Amino acid sequence: MALDPKISAYLEGVRRLGGAPLWETPVAEAREAADQGADELFGVADAVAQVSDTDAGGVPVRIYAPHPDAASPTATAIVYFHGGGWVIGSIRSHDRVCRTLAARAGVPLIAVDYRLAPEHPFPAAIEDAWAVTEWAVERYERVVVAGDSAGGQLAASVALRARDAGFALALQALIYPVTNHAFDTESYIKFTDPASLNEPQMRWFWDHYLSGDGSGETQDHSPLRALDVTGVAPALVITAEADPLRDEAEAYAQRLRDAGVAVDLHRYEGMIHGFVRMSSVIDQAGEAITEVAEAVRRVGG
Repeated sequence: MALDPKISAYLEGVRRLGGAPLWETPVAEAREAADQGADELFGVADAVAQVSDTDAGGVPVRIYAPHPDAASPTATAIVYFHGGGWVIGSIRSHDRVCRTLAARAGVPLIAVDYRLAPEHPFPAAIEDAWAVTEWAVERYERVVVAGDSAGGQLAASVALRARDAGFALALQALIYPVTNHAFDTESYIKFTDPASLNEPQMRWFWDHYLSGDGSGETQDHSPLRALDVTGVAPALVITAEADPLRDEAEAYAQRLRDAGVAVDLHRYEGMIHGFVRMSSVIDQAGEAITEVAEAVRRVGG
C-alpha cells in the first residue's frame, strides 16, 4: 500500500503541528477544532440556491436547495448524517460537503444536527436520525440516506430500520462507514498512524457513545451484527485504502451482496479516513462526492 503523495504530505503537516492526541483532548476543544478547520480543509464548495435551518421531526436540520425551485419538496431528497464518531462533527463541519453534494445531485439535501455523546449517548443519535428520515419519507417520493464515518453507520442502521418499518428507501450511500463495535480487523492492525484515524481514537469515540444504558449488541450501532440484512435499500459503499474502518465497511458491503442487495463498492486507493472532506488537498474528494451524486441521480427517477 502506497499513500497518495498529497496525502503523505498532508499527514506530515499534521505531525509537525503536534498537539495532544484526541483521547487526551476535552470534548469541547475537539469539537471546536473540527469545526474551525473544516472550510480550509475542504476549499471552495459548489453553489446552492438556498440554505435554511429548520426543524424536522423535532430535530434541527439544515436544508440545502440546489435550485430556486427546489426549496419546496421535490420527488427526491438526501438525508445526510455527518461524521465525527458521534462525539464531534456538526452541520458546520460538513457544510461544504453538503453544499457540494446537493449541487451535484440536483436534489435537496437535509443535513441532520443529531445529538452528540457523551451528553447524549446511544441511542440518541440513531433516534434523531430515524425521526428525520420518517419526516422526509412523509414529504418526498424517494429518500436517500447518506453519511460519512459515524454518519455512515447511522445511514446503514436507518436503512435497516426502514426495511423493518416497510419504508422503501431509494439508496443508502455509506462513505467509509463504521459498521461494527470491534477493533480486530486487519485494517485496524495495519493502519495506526497517529496523524490519521486509529484504534485509540475509535475507542475514545465508542467509549463516549456507548456510555449510557441499553447499548447491547444491536444493529442500531453495529449494522454488521444485524441478524438479517435482506430487503434493505441498495447501497453505494465508499472506502479508503489506508483506513482502520476499511475492512468492516467492506465486510458490510459483502454481507449485503450475499443477502441479494444491490451494492456498488468502491475502494479509493492511497486515501485515508476522512478524505471526502479534503477537497483542498486531493482531487479524489470531489470524485467521491460526484460518485455519490451520480448514484442519487440514477435512483431519482
